[in-house]
Amino acid sequence: MTPHRPPSHPPHPHAPPHPPARRPRALRDLSLRARLTLSAALFVLAAIVVTGVLIGTVLERFVRGEVAGRLDLQIATLQTALLAPPPPDEPRRGRRPPEPPSLARALAEVDGAPFDRPRGDWFWQVDADGRVLARSRSLGGRDLVHEDDASSIGGGADRLDLGRGPDGQAIVLREDEIALPGGREARILVAAPRGAIDKPLRDVTLQVAVTLAGLGALLVAAIFAQVRFGLKPLDRLRTALVRVRSGERETVEGRYPAELEPLQRELNALIEQDAANLRQSRLHVANLAHGLKTPLATLSAAAERLPDPDARARFLDLSALMDRRVRHHLRRARSAALGGPVRQRTDLARHAEDLASTLRKFDPRVAIETRLAPGLFVAVDQEDLDEMLGNLLDNACRHAAGRVVLETAQEGAQAVVRIADDGRGLSADEIAAVLQPGRRLDETRPGHGFGLPITAEIAGLYGGRLALGRAPEGGLEVRLTLPLSAAGA
Repeated sequence: MTPHRPPSHPPHPHAPPHPPARRPRALRDLSLRARLTLSAALFVLAAIVVTGVLIGTVLERFVRGEVAGRLDLQIATLQTALLAPPPPDEPRRGRRPPEPPSLARALAEVDGAPFDRPRGDWFWQVDADGRVLARSRSLGGRDLVHEDDASSIGGGADRLDLGRGPDGQAIVLREDEIALPGGREARILVAAPRGAIDKPLRDVTLQVAVTLAGLGALLVAAIFAQVRFGLKPLDRLRTALVRVRSGERETVEGRYPAELEPLQRELNALIEQDAANLRQSRLHVANLAHGLKTPLATLSAAAERLPDPDARARFLDLSALMDRRVRHHLRRARSAALGGPVRQRTDLARHAEDLASTLRKFDPRVAIETRLAPGLFVAVDQEDLDEMLGNLLDNACRHAAGRVVLETAQEGAQAVVRIADDGRGLSADEIAAVLQPGRRLDETRPGHGFGLPITAEIAGLYGGRLALGRAPEGGLEVRLTLPLSAAGA
């Protein structure tokens, strides 16, 4: 019975595809300097590992070849001794090989170092007819056994068979067969300790590993220095942009590598285009403000003089509504034109002193005392700063009895402008009234009542504020708080 299987449903045609695999966030968040250093360090590490493996392979082949060559030299020496002609006093019938005692004496003459060391690790042995004809003194009378199926290392001319010595130690062997006079076959076995290959290779490999490790560390340090040196112009470019953003510079200045010069030109072009757009927008906003505020103020003043109370109230409400909507849209347009206060950097003391000097000439009856802290740069456009200070100083001079105090100070990341006069001052209700657009407490003096509200509005656009209160000098005290620029904070 075939088991029941649930029907397979094809995927929905509108089903979202599987999201592509993302790289780990830790890798995606790496800085450019970290990416370059890490990739180069990994490449150096891989290159050193490959180099170490190749060097180890070459060294192992070289040491194995040296040992094999030494064993082959001993085999050749033994072959020469085996094939040497008999002494002159012995019969030469058919070049019969000498008897074993004579052969042993002949082979003993080639039993040199290191094969002549008793109980040593280098051996040789000559077998014929199933018995040992001669052996090295290092064997001490023991036999050297070579298994036919023994494993080996290397290949070709450097092939060495693995085996065990008389005492069970690891050895490598070379074997050769030779035809002796008389038709007999002799087998020559020559062996060396496995340590003859492993020990030199281990010593040299350790030295090579230490050398490569030191070289790798030096290369990584050089890579880090190279990356740091190569990315230095980017740090300078970032610093130049910070100065432009803070208002210290108008353009990105300095000399940069050829790869960054196009970027510098494009940034300066973008900054200039932004400044041109800002000037054009500010011009439009200023024209709109002057074109609307004065007629609205005139309309409000005319509405207040209407004899009919109902008509006067209706027209005043309509003018107030128009004023609120116009001020709302002007505020939005002004904020867009300013583009933020970050790039503005205006010397507060210089502009305040210039305005005070100008007002001294136009109204000599009022003595303006200035106490200006030097080195305060506010993040406010200079035209807006002049408008705010001009409104406040003009208002103080018009209501002062004969003295006005203008001082500046720094409080944290803000600059505080204090303007006080020795006039009659204002009560709390009057302070709330004068901050409303179009409200004037003294109808006998010229003006439309927009000075203080406009100043408060401009200060708010820059993140500042305007506060009114009683001055120690006896009159009105105005405190204007404005943010300091990034470079002057």
